[in-house]
Amino acid sequence: MAKTFKNLLGDDIVTTRTLLHEAIPITGTITSGTYSDNNIKTFSHGMFESVYDYPFLSSSANHIFDLTFGISSAVSSSDNTQNAKKLNIYNQMAQVLMGYDVSGNIRNFDSDGTIDGTTTGQMNHCFFVNFSRLLVKDEIKKNSFRFSLHTSGTVAARTTKKTLGDYLSANEYRTSPAGDYGLIFTGSTATSGEEAQSVGLVFYQAGVLVLTSSLFSGADGEAEFGPPIGLTHTESITLAQTSGTIQQLAAGLRHRIDDLDFNNTIELNSAIHFCRINHNEFNYSSNPTYVSGSKLVVKNNTNDLPLSYITSVGLYSPDNELLAVAKLSEPIRKDPNTELTLRVRLDY
Repeated sequence: MAKTFKNLLGDDIVTTRTLLHEAIPITGTITSGTYSDNNIKTFSHGMFESVYDYPFLSSSANHIFDLTFGISSAVSSSDNTQNAKKLNIYNQMAQVLMGYDVSGNIRNFDSDGTIDGTTTGQMNHCFFVNFSRLLVKDEIKKNSFRFSLHTSGTVAARTTKKTLGDYLSANEYRTSPAGDYGLIFTGSTATSGEEAQSVGLVFYQAGVLVLTSSLFSGADGEAEFGPPIGLTHTESITLAQTSGTIQQLAAGLRHRIDDLDFNNTIELNSAIHFCRINHNEFNYSSNPTYVSGSKLVVKNNTNDLPLSYITSVGLYSPDNELLAVAKLSEPIRKDPNTELTLRVRLDY
C-alpha cells in the first residue's frame, strides 16, 4: 500500500477511442450443404430457425444467425398460414428497430428509410436475419455489408444471382431507436437520390438485416421459392408468403444464399494517464526492505543522494482505494537529478 500519493490533474488524463475491425465471411455451404442441415436448429414453436457453423449438437458449434419471416397488419389475413405468428414477428422487430410514430402506432419498415408514414416503399412481407453478437461485436462496419444470393430459378437449379450491399452508407445512413441503419441495394452503382430502389435495411448496432420478399419477384419473373426438403412442392414467393410456414420460408431463403460477408467493429475505449514525477518526488521507497537498521540499503554513505527504483504504478480513487496497477517491464532508476513521465493506458 502506497504511503504517498500524487493527484492527477485534468491535463494528465486523456481519453481515446479506437475502432478495430474483423472480416466475417459466411459461405452458402454453411447455410445449406456442408452439414446436410445438421447445423440448422429448428424449434417446436416454428417462429424461426437458428444457423450454426457446425452441427448444433457439437460442443464446438457457434451460433451464427437466426432466420425468420413476418408480415405487417396491412397484409395480415386469417387465410395466411401462421398469420398470428408472422404478424407478431413483424411487429416485434418493427417495434424495436423502427419505434413508434406520433400517434403511438408501430412504424412499418420503409425500404427508402424516409419513415414518412406513407405506403410508398413500405415493406409488408419481410425476411429477418438476426446476426449473433459473437459475429457483430459492437456493430457492423458501414459500407462493408455484402450479401450474394440467387433470386430466381428453382432451389435445385438456381439462376439469377444478385449481390446486395449497403453501398451508400459510407457517407449516407439513417438513425432509428436501435441505432444507425443503411439501405440495401442490388447493385454497386446505386447513387444518392435512388433510395426508392432499396430492397432492405441493415441495422448496424442491432446486427439485423431486413429484406423485402419482393426481391424474389419482378423483372426476372416470380421465382420458385422453397427448400429442396420440407415443402411438398416448389412455390412462387407470392404463394409461399401466404401458404408457407415461417420455417419453410426461412429455409427457402437460406438455401438461396451464395455468400455473405461484412466487417464487424470492436470499440476500444482507452484512458491514458500521464504520471509525471518531478525531481524531488518518489526518491524514497515505501517498501520495508528499503531501510535496514535505520539505514537506506541503497546508499553506501550518508552523503549519497537518495535513490529508488520504480517497478509499478498504482491508480487510486479519491478515497485512496487501489483501482488498478501497472507493472513496468523493468525497474526505472529515480533520484533527485531525474524527472520521469510514465504513460499508463487503461482499455475498456
